[in-house]
Amino acid sequence: MVFNSFEFLIFFPLVLILYFVLPVKIRWTALLAASLFFYMYWNWKLIFLILFTIAVSFAGSHIIEKNRGKKWLCKLSLIVTLVVCFGILFFFKYFNFLSSSVNGIMGLFGVKKDPLILNLILPVGISFYTFQTLSYVIDVYRGTVKPEYHFGYYMLYVTFFPQLVAGPIERPENLLPQLRAKNRPEWKNIVNGGKKMLVGFFKKVVVADLIAVYVNTVYNDVASASGFGVLLATVLFAFQIYCDFSGYTDIAIGCSEIMGIKLMQNFNTPYVAKSIKEFWSRWHISLSSWFKDYLYIPLGGNRCSVFRRNLNVFIVFLVSGLWHGAAWTFVLWGAIHGIYQIIGYFTNKPRQRLWEKLGVKPDNKILGAAKQLGTFLLVCFAWIFFRANSFADLKVLLAKLFTDWSFNASYFTETLDSMGLGLIGILTTVLSLIIMRALDRGVLDRGFFDAAPNQLPAEMSDVLPAKPKLSASALKGVYLIWVIALAWILLLAGDGASSFIYFQF
Repeated sequence: MVFNSFEFLIFFPLVLILYFVLPVKIRWTALLAASLFFYMYWNWKLIFLILFTIAVSFAGSHIIEKNRGKKWLCKLSLIVTLVVCFGILFFFKYFNFLSSSVNGIMGLFGVKKDPLILNLILPVGISFYTFQTLSYVIDVYRGTVKPEYHFGYYMLYVTFFPQLVAGPIERPENLLPQLRAKNRPEWKNIVNGGKKMLVGFFKKVVVADLIAVYVNTVYNDVASASGFGVLLATVLFAFQIYCDFSGYTDIAIGCSEIMGIKLMQNFNTPYVAKSIKEFWSRWHISLSSWFKDYLYIPLGGNRCSVFRRNLNVFIVFLVSGLWHGAAWTFVLWGAIHGIYQIIGYFTNKPRQRLWEKLGVKPDNKILGAAKQLGTFLLVCFAWIFFRANSFADLKVLLAKLFTDWSFNASYFTETLDSMGLGLIGILTTVLSLIIMRALDRGVLDRGFFDAAPNQLPAEMSDVLPAKPKLSASALKGVYLIWVIALAWILLLAGDGASSFIYFQF
């Protein structure tokens, strides 16, 4: 099931009713059943795969906890769990890629043989839930968290439907205690969570899906594109993937917040970053922190020589690229960001000395804007590798970008017209994105709530939240418009609701 569908518009209110009406002791069963149904709605057969991963990681964590005195057994249990979970991920996501790559290498040496390609269905969200289970087992092994003894709650931790298929990748110490909490409905959570959901729906259905029409037209027909077309499509893709992925995150966080469950922040205005390092502290934060804690630091982090430190960074970004997709284009995308980081590390001090000699202060606004623009352009260049459909297309796109700047006005206008709204539509959606960001940061709803709620009858207080007083009547209209907008947004999606980009990862 996808968020931007009418099915979800029916599914989510029913889940909320069950969640808040049922007794706390059995509330988790309804939430677990809803989460499993949410996942099975796409392909019911693949539920057995995620259940197997859950069972292996649950058993591994308990073997580790019960045998703390036997280090060899703890280490063996961890290794077995890692091998099984990574093995499943590798088989379904990377087997065909590895087979084709090995066959290609053999072909360079004159050995021609058809690659072994299996007809596999990539389980949606497999990279996300695999990493979430592994963080749990590794943390239990390290002794930083206690294992969950209730198998049902552990299943819910892995399958919690808002963040199951595309994150954020939650940590056990954050999510598990909240699943046990005696959450009650609160107007503040309902309105704030609902606002986040609406912003997310708008980002996805109105902005990302509209922009995708132009981006797909260029990237799916690279032979007809010009250098200008590639540049424009790539810049638009930067906004498309941001609105698509952060839109999903907004909806996931909003769903959870309505239930009183706080998921971690996954985006923090990444395109205002002044360096690639800062960009990765703002983009897909849950994945970046996962790689830092479970790969970069175990490799030695920065507690080693300069060479080893930069090698560790490069390895992390190579793996990050491979995590995103089983194709060399993704590996190259990761490698480019790794090279960006290394160059930034070695040029940091010379750049600082240069600004000092020029008398430019670190907080200079013009310098800051130049850094933001430079970082954005570097990120956009890397997005070409990420979005290209194949290595062959990538070579054409790069050639067009740097050589073919002939402007075909008819092709450009026809491509924009295919979006239905043309250039005005693009500008409108970008402006709308800025407005969404203002709403998301609470610029337009300051003072929305009054501390003193209206009173409800005692017999209703356990089910319904107290209704707050509104301090500004005009703001009622703002949220009324948003309620109407949600129906309109989902109407735009209709039966052809498009999947979120990160579902494939």
